[in-house]
Amino acid sequence: MASEGFLQPICVRWRLCGLRWQVFLFLLSFCHIVSGQIRYSIPEEMKKGSLIGNVAQDLGLDLKRLRAGRARIVSGESIQYTELQTDKGILVVSQRIDREQLCGDITPCSFSFEIILEHPLELHRVTVEIIDVNDHAPAFSKRDIQFEISESATLGSRFTLATAEDPDVGLNALQNYFLTTNDNYVLKQHEKPDGSKYAEMVLQKPLDREEHPRLSLKLIAVDGGNPQRSGTVNIEISVLDVNDNAPVFNQSVYRATVMENAQKGTYITTVNASDADSGSNGVVAYCFSNLKKHLADIFNIDETTGTISVAGEIDYEKDKKFEMRVEVKDQGGLTDSSEVVIEVVDVNDNEPVINVMSFSSPVSENATPGTTIAIINVKDADSERNGQITCSINTNLPFKIQSSLSSYYNLISDGALDRETTPEYNITITTTDSGSPPLSSTRTLHLRISDVNDNAPLFRQSSYSAYVTENNSPGMSIFTVSARDSDWNQNAIVSYLLEDTQISGTPVSTYISINSETGVLHAVRSFDYEQIKQLTLVVKAQDGGSPPLSSNVTVTIFIQDQNDNAPQVLYPVQTSSSLVAEIVPRSADVGYLVTKVVAVDVDSGQNAWLSYKLQKATDRALFEVGLQNGEIRTIR
Repeated sequence: MASEGFLQPICVRWRLCGLRWQVFLFLLSFCHIVSGQIRYSIPEEMKKGSLIGNVAQDLGLDLKRLRAGRARIVSGESIQYTELQTDKGILVVSQRIDREQLCGDITPCSFSFEIILEHPLELHRVTVEIIDVNDHAPAFSKRDIQFEISESATLGSRFTLATAEDPDVGLNALQNYFLTTNDNYVLKQHEKPDGSKYAEMVLQKPLDREEHPRLSLKLIAVDGGNPQRSGTVNIEISVLDVNDNAPVFNQSVYRATVMENAQKGTYITTVNASDADSGSNGVVAYCFSNLKKHLADIFNIDETTGTISVAGEIDYEKDKKFEMRVEVKDQGGLTDSSEVVIEVVDVNDNEPVINVMSFSSPVSENATPGTTIAIINVKDADSERNGQITCSINTNLPFKIQSSLSSYYNLISDGALDRETTPEYNITITTTDSGSPPLSSTRTLHLRISDVNDNAPLFRQSSYSAYVTENNSPGMSIFTVSARDSDWNQNAIVSYLLEDTQISGTPVSTYISINSETGVLHAVRSFDYEQIKQLTLVVKAQDGGSPPLSSNVTVTIFIQDQNDNAPQVLYPVQTSSSLVAEIVPRSADVGYLVTKVVAVDVDSGQNAWLSYKLQKATDRALFEVGLQNGEIRTIR
């Protein structure tokens, strides 16, 4: 939202080389971007390193802010002339500035650029006005001006004189013409609409060829500088025999239009003059009068017909209007002059130009909507509708583009960003003018999204089961757990550790260890199934973010039995020094139960399944033992 007017106007004045420098500053706040404008005025031809202004002071910024914000000059006009010294907060001249070369006769002469700071974004426009120094004298393009004038020329006849050129402006430019004292002519000065001046000689006393066949005069051009500078040209007049009438244009001003980029030879207009004399004295010729060199390359006039046509390139962006004088001369040397004004019609021949003033990439995935991603400057050298621009970006992206200051746009986030879903974007900016047909240009920004540690490591399963056979070797690998973190770089590095739990009152770390990098579980000791049949432990996966995020998983390790225990006979109880005796009656029938051997095996499963058989008997035909139950019975 634009602020209302100026927040705090500041005006600073000081003197240098007799000239007053002025600084004007205003600050605006728009779309979370601080904006300001400063204007400096300095004389041309200052030495390299000369001070232009204290930017830090005039913008109210300290030197730390300039350095931290990476203050710099970005694209603008003629930025090669200035340098920003962030260590001192000043703007200095970086190379010689010649006002005449920079601006020609355009006043005021200035160039502008932007200073940008980041984190947060600030955009400040700086305009430097170049004050003219009187370093040029008026100068004529020729040393002599030749006239052939009939002695019958009527009083009041006018003769346009060559103009002097002075590249300076204002008071330092050409101000007056003076003609050396003579009896026949007086000088009359004229000022064109653009402020330039030209002079005419006006005949005030009849010429007499017999008395003065030739006249020599001097035309002096002076500027208004201090000290004053001047230039001169000689005027040589040859007096001819009688020529009664001077030619006369039928219009004092001719107006015409021409399309820019018109091809060579394109007709513009025709000037016309008539001469009441007959014969050769009534024949006239047309020419441009005191035409500047660059105009002589653009226009052509037919000396016989007075037709003006295109001879060179016409560019509306360089010249929107041309003003020139045409002269007609008869064979007797009499002349007349008129003005020609040619308006250039703009053609939509310039595509909009996109300049990226600032671009923040990467941008954090947790950036809030409305975060400024880039500042865009768009220019179109055409005028009116041809220079009216719209700016847009490709759709279906969490970004939008907003107009801010004149010709500036802000690219801002318009939704949530998630690096894990979309780690980068190609944002195409399209600018289109309102010409017919419209012209457009594009610029693609490659935006990377930086990671925020917003995802905890995730195990592939909710729980794990592992198996290890007892009597294992200490240090052996039992199982591997694995977790994945969808963040990036340091935030995605996963390390593993065991939560501090107890197994039968003993820390889990005395049973199991884990490789923090690979997640491999190792046995710390040899397990005995008969003592512990399973271990339940909690593994924690933790990422490398700050602060770190983690998740847990339960791992159950089952100890598998090994047949490492012999059966133990519980009954009959036997000692090493005696035998067990059982008495069997003689009348015992077949199948009589003599006794039962009871044995156990502390192993489990098949390892604990027992079978019985007679190992040794004096008469195997008398007794048998039950294979499964250990019962000893008679068999006869």
